[in-house]
Amino acid sequence: MASMEGSLSKWTNVMKGWQYRWFVLDYNAGLLSYYTSREKMMRGVRRGCVRLKGAVIGIDDEDDSTFTITVDSKTFHFQARDREEREKWVGRLEDTILSHGFGYKSSSSLRLDAGKPVPTVQDFDRKLAEADAYLQILIDQTKALELRIEQMTDIDDKRRSEAIWNHANNMLEQVKHTIVLLQIAKNTAHPVNGTYQPISMANTSKEPNISGISLASGLDVGIEVGTDCLEQRIVHPPMIPVFNTGLAASHHRSLAPALNVPETSYSSSEEEDFYDANDSSEFCSPAISPEGTKTEPLELNTNVSPSATSEVPEEPWRGPTSAGNRSTNFLRPDGTLDYDALYEDPEESGLSMESQGSVVTHLLSQVKIGMDLTKVVLPTFILERRSLLEMYADYFAHPEMFTRIADLESEKERMVQVVKWYLASYHAGRKSSVAKKPYNPVLGEVFQCYWDVVEPSQASTPEPVVSDGPVPWCRRDQLSFVAEQVSHHPPISAFYAEHYNKKISFCAHVWTKSKFLGLSIGVHHIGKGIVDVLKYREQYIVTFPSGYGRSILTVPWIELGGSVKISCEKTGYHADIEFITKPFYGGKKHRITADVFAPTDKKPFLSIVGEWNGIMDAKWNDGRTEQFINVHNLNIQRKNVRPIEQQKENESRRLWKEVTAGLRLNNITSATNAKSEIEQRQRDEAQRRKDQGITWETKLFLPEGTDQWIFARPLISRLSTSVIR
Repeated sequence: MASMEGSLSKWTNVMKGWQYRWFVLDYNAGLLSYYTSREKMMRGVRRGCVRLKGAVIGIDDEDDSTFTITVDSKTFHFQARDREEREKWVGRLEDTILSHGFGYKSSSSLRLDAGKPVPTVQDFDRKLAEADAYLQILIDQTKALELRIEQMTDIDDKRRSEAIWNHANNMLEQVKHTIVLLQIAKNTAHPVNGTYQPISMANTSKEPNISGISLASGLDVGIEVGTDCLEQRIVHPPMIPVFNTGLAASHHRSLAPALNVPETSYSSSEEEDFYDANDSSEFCSPAISPEGTKTEPLELNTNVSPSATSEVPEEPWRGPTSAGNRSTNFLRPDGTLDYDALYEDPEESGLSMESQGSVVTHLLSQVKIGMDLTKVVLPTFILERRSLLEMYADYFAHPEMFTRIADLESEKERMVQVVKWYLASYHAGRKSSVAKKPYNPVLGEVFQCYWDVVEPSQASTPEPVVSDGPVPWCRRDQLSFVAEQVSHHPPISAFYAEHYNKKISFCAHVWTKSKFLGLSIGVHHIGKGIVDVLKYREQYIVTFPSGYGRSILTVPWIELGGSVKISCEKTGYHADIEFITKPFYGGKKHRITADVFAPTDKKPFLSIVGEWNGIMDAKWNDGRTEQFINVHNLNIQRKNVRPIEQQKENESRRLWKEVTAGLRLNNITSATNAKSEIEQRQRDEAQRRKDQGITWETKLFLPEGTDQWIFARPLISRLSTSVIR
């Protein structure tokens, strides 16, 4: 592939801004060199360079022209003229990074013995489980060696043992990479919710094969390679001359003379390069917990030690029995596992992506910038212990704030209360300071729950249940919630909540569309929700912000971004809310601004600024200022979910209980196996429906038009007009 050259702007701290530079991308050398001008390039006066082996490219989804390259513990910032030019550079840079990743022999060299039966996916899974088991043995032995080295007093013995330990760690990383690639290859050929698509060897052999997975086969593998620069114990190759070969004639005439490949990226004036100091330090140092202790790594597969297994009966959910994480904490008196306690347990692992070594960075380096991640299967250990459907219930973690909307008498007050409930709802959804991914709901999955809403004048006698409501065992004075996964392609979730006595309901549908942004993952929430205040026949339509998982190579954190609108067609009141993402160059996290307008007014009567996960202040048009919301003072009310043993097979907590048990008890192998079983069952059911010509039918929600889903039995349709007054 031909190299590329052209002008870009590069951020420098000396000028506190962007400076013009002439850039030359050498595909063969894996090097991005830059010069103060094209003339300096022709004379070979290089200003600096960025080594691309193991580099990670990042873009900002809300910025059309900037992009970053993170490598050698630094993040370099660049600016193109427009989106088109940025895409051109990012595409070439990704191809270059890919070509300098780990190389593997072509799978076409592998031959199957004709006298033996063709291996099945189940055979593959068994072999992969064996590999996981051997990997754990290697990990345990390597840790034991490390402990022994610490106790050694003889210098020569210690030096020899450290050399062995270094080689063992290097081998561990290669084994981890291999297992991950094998898992990805299986998921590529057998999509989680699709049917088997055989890979044509004739097609794959025509193109260079990277990591044993062809990028020319047309499959949406999302796999590239990289991340050598992240290794703590990397051995850099010596500086060697590299010549541009195989270039187009025009490039032969214009590219710079042959360049040496340096051991690390550099600039002739390092202090003038801009890179985020926090990102840099996180990128190459161990994660630190709030108490100041290092976060212990959670290995890819953590099994019980031989001494532990001799004392505890073998169960699929059994995990390690370390002092801080004993599975017996979740055992019932009869010895069975209390799955309900596992779900309600608030403890979350402070796992960083760093603690998984280069497995995570290897995975992420193999996904194209801008690629849709909906079909990409991510490692089990980054999952949060609940379904996405359950996460949507957190919009009502402050149920009194929602039901209070119906209590207020003026249109203005109700509008302000809708905004207050909406802004206060997002902080409750984050169970952990580390961003994790909830389970992808399977088609037909359902989640049900309710909240008690305390009223000052509540009657002593219990209210009757709403047997025809979304949660049939919920009373009239409780807020009920139900969610269903109504579509898988695209992934659409629908959810509904109501309070019978207050005559208020909420119905929403959300289509999640994820995108890989290099150092971040963006999730766009396409859809809307409707607050129905039946007493006043008002509907408040709300939209949803996008979510971003930042610093995915180190300690991931979540932020929200984008514009949101809340509007009531009947009254004319509306609000514009902006979730502000942290800019590349300084700035604060989690900022929001909101303006609330009266009908026909061009100036807001209320402006709100602050942090959606902290304090938000209000300024009224009469000059008054006050604290609008302080989420730290808000009590997150626990939702009530019926016991798992009473749930149906398609209800979230029962469906995912073994995955949740494996994650909570730190048995990643068990969690992965349970997750694979759910995925295989989905594949089998999809194939059966296809073979029989059956169309999937939802249970609780119905499509309305082309882009909306409504609850089949909403409160408004169940109440007579005489009740709504």
